[in-house]
Amino acid sequence: MSIFERYLTVWVLLCIVIGIAAGQIAPGIFQAIGHMEVAQVNLPVGLLIWIMVIPMLVKVDFAALGQVRRHWRGIGVTLFVNWAVKPFSMAFLGWLFVRQVFAPWLPQDQLDSYIAGLILLAAAPCTAMVFVWSRLTGGDPVFTLSQVALNDAIMVFAFAPIVGLLLGISSITVPWDTLLTSVVLYIVIPVLLSQLWRRALLKRGQAAFERAMARIGPLSIAALLLTLVLLFAFQGQAIIQQPLVIAMLAVPILIQVFFNSSLAYWLNRRVGEKHDIACPSALIGASNFFELAVAAAIALFGFQSGAALATVVGVLIEVPVMLLVVRVVNRSRNWYERA
Repeated sequence: MSIFERYLTVWVLLCIVIGIAAGQIAPGIFQAIGHMEVAQVNLPVGLLIWIMVIPMLVKVDFAALGQVRRHWRGIGVTLFVNWAVKPFSMAFLGWLFVRQVFAPWLPQDQLDSYIAGLILLAAAPCTAMVFVWSRLTGGDPVFTLSQVALNDAIMVFAFAPIVGLLLGISSITVPWDTLLTSVVLYIVIPVLLSQLWRRALLKRGQAAFERAMARIGPLSIAALLLTLVLLFAFQGQAIIQQPLVIAMLAVPILIQVFFNSSLAYWLNRRVGEKHDIACPSALIGASNFFELAVAAAIALFGFQSGAALATVVGVLIEVPVMLLVVRVVNRSRNWYERA
């Protein structure tokens, strides 16, 4: 893992402090940034999101879709957990904890927005960091690449309908035009641009491609962190008034991570897949494409929304929690292989 990836939680915590402080010191600057919009799209944030998302998607080789039949049972588990379980379980956990358990301690006007952010987070399967988690568990690299490529292909078509359905079920107004615009801006166009860029880089050879990936990787994380500074500059006052909001939003996310990773891991064992297939299958079910979730939350509900804050909590706990899941699947290998 690079230093940016390894200490992502530390960088996010620093962004929280810097963002809140900057928002209190110079609120006018951030209000001006917030008003730089065209057709409800904030231009600075849109640019940062493209810098976040496109380098991640350049790593994805859609030619790997031809390999999905090699481990069809593991792919089946991945698709079941990511698309039939994960978004719906998160919608339930959001309702349970945000509207029931923690409702008395959360701002009442943001309850729906928090749930929407949790749904957006769960509806975007991991694209980039899952390669890191897979390497740390000795996962099959071809399987990892094929499941990411398939998930990303499905996400182009399924993200908006699933988010729209779950928001509707949760009695949250669905801004369909903004939702579809977000899908085009932050999924469809980045996928097309990233694959054109990937093809151009590969024409120069694999070594040139790897060097380019090493150079642009930090740009993606840097853009994410700058976006978080902007977000917390807008969220600062609300967090100062209710500092436990982040901890309360972390509870359903943590439960969802452990539930989905355990379910995928157990199902792969039941269907007879090897350990190096079960690990990346379980890890992609636990992790999220948080860059897309943050982008969609800001586009749909704005910088100052509870939805944006909820997606950022997912970024905050991503690395330590996923490293814990990695440790569990590594230490349980003997148990797994006894089957």
